[in-house]
Amino acid sequence: MAVSLSVIPLLETGFFPASDDSQTKVTLTLQPGSQIRTTDALARRAAEIVKTVPDVVTVFVAVGSASSGGGLDTSISSDTASATLVVNLTPLDDRDRAQSAIEGDIRRALAVLPGARVEVGSGGRGTTLEITLASDDADALDQAAMAVEKDLRTLGGVGAITSSASLQAPEIQIVPDFARAAAVGITSEAIADVLRVATNGGYASSLSKLNLPQRQISIRVRLKPEMRTGIDSISQLRVSGTNGSVALGSIAQIRIGGSSSEIDRIDRERNVTLSVELNGRALGDVNREARALPAMKSLPGRVHVVEQGELQRMSEMFESFGVAMAIGVFCIYAVLVLLFHDFLQPVTILMALPLALGGALGPLLVTGTTFSMPAVIGLLMLMGIVTKNSILLVEYVIMARRQGMERFDALIDACQKRARPIIMTSIAMGAGMMPIALSLSGGDSGFRQPMAIVVLGGLITSTFLSLMVIPVVFTFIDDLLQILIKPFRGDVAVQTSPEVHLPQ
Repeated sequence: MAVSLSVIPLLETGFFPASDDSQTKVTLTLQPGSQIRTTDALARRAAEIVKTVPDVVTVFVAVGSASSGGGLDTSISSDTASATLVVNLTPLDDRDRAQSAIEGDIRRALAVLPGARVEVGSGGRGTTLEITLASDDADALDQAAMAVEKDLRTLGGVGAITSSASLQAPEIQIVPDFARAAAVGITSEAIADVLRVATNGGYASSLSKLNLPQRQISIRVRLKPEMRTGIDSISQLRVSGTNGSVALGSIAQIRIGGSSSEIDRIDRERNVTLSVELNGRALGDVNREARALPAMKSLPGRVHVVEQGELQRMSEMFESFGVAMAIGVFCIYAVLVLLFHDFLQPVTILMALPLALGGALGPLLVTGTTFSMPAVIGLLMLMGIVTKNSILLVEYVIMARRQGMERFDALIDACQKRARPIIMTSIAMGAGMMPIALSLSGGDSGFRQPMAIVVLGGLITSTFLSLMVIPVVFTFIDDLLQILIKPFRGDVAVQTSPEVHLPQ
């Protein structure tokens, strides 16, 4: 039991094992404001590079769309600066390497693309670690996110590191000189109206419309593209005041600048999410290494970490697992008490549970399998499976003693006569689990394999150990029962002795 518990800190932890569905995704993000023809050219070049990677069958390119999330949580939005490549891979049964290895090759091949943020992966469960930083101070949040992102790039064995911090969108910034504008009778509203009509166009309902047979199309008038993107031409725009019109450049400062293209908030605080592509590594291991980085340990007081995504779900799963185990053990104990009409002997049967723990966790450590949701489900299944061996033994011993057999003889007889059905049922169940544990069942067995490994390993150890340990535990429990009821037997003898020795 002690050795089994010592294995727990050595296990790799995660929420969901990464799936291998022979399809992955590449997301390209260019600078905000990029034209769609620029994005299309870069996406076509990326597609040609991806096609050269071994085990890539076909590539589907969607330009002008940005996708986020994975599985049922996938959302697609229009964005001329984004492109999505859906990459179909060789079927799992026809290749010798995992999908994560192919994604690593794609990531390295696309490193030559200039001026683009590249994300490789389907975005499904078990593929990405998300670290979310939140703060009310935007400057402190940006600085902390940059420092953490820099340290995350020092982690070994992971894929791309991306940040949700908004890219700086280029823009022409116009800062009015309010004193000079007021002197010539020009308001901020007048300046804004001139700029809106010149750059985006007028959209008043009084403007003329183009009449078509079935509808009307509004006519929008604005400056030529080359006129509304240059500082010199914008500075010559005329703004009407009380004393006539003046040039915009004489009452405002015009410069090229940049600003965030979007602001994300969580619980009314600004937040930045740093995504780490696991590249086949376990979520818990990468998270532990990330939390040990200097930038994560020295976060400013105004910046804090918000647990989201799979980290949050993994923590909730492990907390719920303890509650589920306790409820399961209690339910088994209650049923056994009702069946055997005894409160102590069901403890003997429950001793099979710790005997199976080493066999369940040991194979996970040997095979390098992550302790995730499938493994948790396997442990819960194991609770009901391993107790059947003890039930067979204990039930036979109790029946034999009721027929007048001594305790030692009843135990020996039970082990001899119950060993065959116990071993036969265990072999039958183990043989059924073996193809799943060895990934011989075909298709992606990423979810089923950890479950089968846990059940198979726990079943083997509990079968052999229960034949040796349960009889010994039965004697301990029976001795304890005799000690507990001995005082009550003495009281009964004292009360009945006067009646027995009354004279005739």
